[in-house]
Amino acid sequence: MYGGWAGLRTVVAAVGALTVTAAASPARADGGTGVRAQAVHGAPEGADGPLLEAGGRTYTDRLAPGEHKSYRVRLDASSDAYVSAVVLPRPGSTMGLRDGIDVSLRAADGTPCGPARHRSFLSEGGAYPLADHVEHLAGAGGACGAAGIYRFVVARGDADGGDAAPVPLELRHTSERPAAGSPAPDPDPGPGSWSSQPPSASAGPVRGVTGGSGFDDAAQVGGGTWQDRIRPGETRFYRVAVPAGQQLFAKATFGKAPGPYVANGVRLGLNDAARGHVMNRTGAYGGDPATVALATPPAAGPGALRGGEAERGMGRAGWYFLQVSLNAKAAGARSGPVPVRLAVGLAAARKDAGAGLLPRVLGGRPAAAHGGTAGGGGWLRAFGYTGVGVGAALLLGLGGWVLLARRAGGR
Repeated sequence: MYGGWAGLRTVVAAVGALTVTAAASPARADGGTGVRAQAVHGAPEGADGPLLEAGGRTYTDRLAPGEHKSYRVRLDASSDAYVSAVVLPRPGSTMGLRDGIDVSLRAADGTPCGPARHRSFLSEGGAYPLADHVEHLAGAGGACGAAGIYRFVVARGDADGGDAAPVPLELRHTSERPAAGSPAPDPDPGPGSWSSQPPSASAGPVRGVTGGSGFDDAAQVGGGTWQDRIRPGETRFYRVAVPAGQQLFAKATFGKAPGPYVANGVRLGLNDAARGHVMNRTGAYGGDPATVALATPPAAGPGALRGGEAERGMGRAGWYFLQVSLNAKAAGARSGPVPVRLAVGLAAARKDAGAGLLPRVLGGRPAAAHGGTAGGGGWLRAFGYTGVGVGAALLLGLGGWVLLARRAGGR
């Protein structure tokens, strides 16, 4: 649906060149398809766990509610390193409201290397996969800047009445040399000011695809519209190459299926090549067709180091992973698959015209990309102030008009 705009040939050529570059870098590999996983057993927090070697290997473990597991990683001072954890709950399982995972990186003496990253299971009665990573960037200063052995800690939350069974855990350590001559970040990137509207596109053929069951077997897709089928409780994975300076637009449309209304019935998520969280969108599903969409900031664009979560998540060009999920309760007793259409598009970065204008005039923060509370409040306040100003001007003008009328009448 989004694949037919002008300049597509340029984008395709850029993606083709990017594919060659991406395959040469471990952190931008094709998801590790065909790489056999190695089972490990993490140690209690604070103890020396197994060593996770950098490269394309996937390690597997299991994580129970309330459990903390520690692993060792060897990091140097000249490479960017990413250590990720992926949790794959049983389809249809009900997770506790406080259940989820925290991932953190710590120096050998226990010093935290930045804040922990927290991810929660999102849907009652149909938990979705969780994935995120910690990063150790070349040139980092402080206690975590030196080369050496670090601890990667994965902690799970309280089951709190939900599924108390251990969940499968996938671990991965990737590293790469930072790109030479990378542009300095924009000192005022304006998070949320990138356009969320996909470019206009002409209708094109709908191609069939079968999404993977995880990152390692994710199906490759490009610009255009793709048709798949998904069963209740499933998550389908797709990978798409995003060149530097390009925004990714994706929209998943779920077909009609009998079943009850579920608030978080459908989902479209996005992760980077190192399994890091970029963004997540959910929507209600009650049997009628439903759509959920996302739009990203430009890959490797300004604000990658200082912007919001989405800007940081899109900090580099390369492979990105789309996840399409259908809640286990969304289709009721229906046992067959539900049709889903995935529209994917890439376009040169475009600023959202006027985004953040009034909040900046008022001295506030830029408006949120999708109308968050702070952004909405800023616009409402601006509208209120404008209304007061206009009202005052009208009253002053009316008063002047009345005064002139009285003077004219007295002549």
